[in-house]
Amino acid sequence: MAKLRHIALSVDDPEATADFYCEAFDMKRVGRTDSPLAKGCYVSDGTITMALLKYKTDKWAGYVEGEDERGKDFVGIHHFGFWVDDLKEAEEKVEKAGGRYFMGRPEDDAPTTFYEMKFKDPNGIIMDVTHLGWGGAVKEVVPADDAEREKQDRRAAKAAKKEAAKV
Repeated sequence: MAKLRHIALSVDDPEATADFYCEAFDMKRVGRTDSPLAKGCYVSDGTITMALLKYKTDKWAGYVEGEDERGKDFVGIHHFGFWVDDLKEAEEKVEKAGGRYFMGRPEDDAPTTFYEMKFKDPNGIIMDVTHLGWGGAVKEVVPADDAEREKQDRRAAKAAKKEAAKV
């Protein structure tokens, strides 16, 4: 089963944006990039990785005249990504469902080299599909055990009690 494990934001300042998400939501920095595509960094909550990218060209930002004119200066949610078991099977399913290949297929078979194939859904929204995941993300989320849930409940009750005492 495919798992949503990646979201990419197109931003003006990836480092400042990462600082915000790390400070506001306790996310952790898990990587940086400076490729022909974009300069940026990656933050994660331990399950999903968020790419914070400043695209270098309109082409790499996905600009297609008359179809997707966001370009490199667009700021906002740019695309999201699914971690799949079988890339070829996922490609077939995406296309059968009405999506279409956009970019990113390697020229040679690259079973252990990280890459994302990009598709567009029937609405033109870009999505990544990879079989290797993203740094900082985990494919299978393990539910908290009872002891961990009790610990979280105690913390929440303590915080609520402390907040009520302020009023």
